[in-house]
Amino acid sequence: MATVATSASGTQSVESSAAAAAPGNIRSSSFQRRVPKAGGTESSGPRLVSIAGTRPSVRNGQLLVSTGLPALDQLLGGGLAVGTVLLIEEDKYNIYSPMLFKYFLAEGVVSGHTLLVASAKDDPADILQELPAPLLDDNSKKELDEDVSHETAENNTNMKIAWRYQLLPKMEVGPVSSSRFGHYYDASKKISEKLLALSKWHGFFLPERVSSTLKVEPCSLTHGYIKLLQFIQNIIYEEGFDGSNPQKKQKNILKIGIQSLGSPLWGDDICCTENCDGHSLTKFLYVLRGLLRTSLSACIITMPTHLIRNKAVIARITNLSDTVVGLESFMGSERETNPLYKDYHGLIHIRQIPRLNNLICDESDVKDLAFKLKRKLFTIERLHLPPDLSDTVSRSSKQDLAESAKLLGPGCGMMAGGKKHLDF
Repeated sequence: MATVATSASGTQSVESSAAAAAPGNIRSSSFQRRVPKAGGTESSGPRLVSIAGTRPSVRNGQLLVSTGLPALDQLLGGGLAVGTVLLIEEDKYNIYSPMLFKYFLAEGVVSGHTLLVASAKDDPADILQELPAPLLDDNSKKELDEDVSHETAENNTNMKIAWRYQLLPKMEVGPVSSSRFGHYYDASKKISEKLLALSKWHGFFLPERVSSTLKVEPCSLTHGYIKLLQFIQNIIYEEGFDGSNPQKKQKNILKIGIQSLGSPLWGDDICCTENCDGHSLTKFLYVLRGLLRTSLSACIITMPTHLIRNKAVIARITNLSDTVVGLESFMGSERETNPLYKDYHGLIHIRQIPRLNNLICDESDVKDLAFKLKRKLFTIERLHLPPDLSDTVSRSSKQDLAESAKLLGPGCGMMAGGKKHLDF
């Protein structure tokens, strides 16, 4: 994994004078601070590598990039670590997972990073045309801030009776002027052609790379996976993203996006069979993570895990990924018409958070997260259910509240159960 050396800009040197040999002529030690010369010519140690659109983690110093959603960065410990894989479990109808995929790519365009887009369904050029527009000017930020503030005020008015929620930490949903890491995007607008023209990207469209008449040997990687690994490896080594070889030009980050990996369009039968021995998808992830560990790159993968019937395969895929985030949409389910979930469009599950340089992975303490798509913004918030205070309170049914309480933490579950009443 690419590492970053850090050091303070102004180092302090201590100079002590020896005592004189003659008695009574004792000199006290003097401490002087070395001041760096003008122009930054003083260099006593390695400096912090400065790459646009990155920042070091406050926990372990690992270089981080933004996922394009500041709220998701907050949940993942500050951002996505360079050299790691972020796996997005697609929702059932694949409506909201492409948005997270596009936010990640749009953040790379705005930050000046190099993109590598791979897909078996859509042409990478068409995917880039559908990226959301960044909110870079103050007028757009104020307009979006007013929408968020107005909705927050309405929620606070409706939730005055829920005094218990006041102690819960709040999620960051709107623009914050003090935040310089990551950007906000308008989902109702598309990115400008000027930004796309200035960006550097590479596309991998599977139908153009693989011939349909090629025969693939059993128990080996599919030809599409082999071609994609070779393509990624060539970009990493030829353009200087390999961490072991110093880049000749200014350092940059390679952002890799792979859409719907493991679907039948990739020539994979993972969704059609329950056999998990020596599967090509797990081999692909193993080799891919080895490439990322020694390069200045970060990867996001969307995968239709709801189509995989073998749970052992899902467990292996999770172990081979560094960060796993699952999306569960309410569309087509009973929760879509349930009044308890009328303010949300689905649930977001933080399955796994990477604990770098360790043998085990971390798990998120936040279990009650929901997302909703507004007109301009995709937000992630804590899922709050209305409290059941008495038998006379107008609610849909206590059974719905009890079933919904299973999705929340123990604090909200006691309130939503409806078995005991609160005494003020």
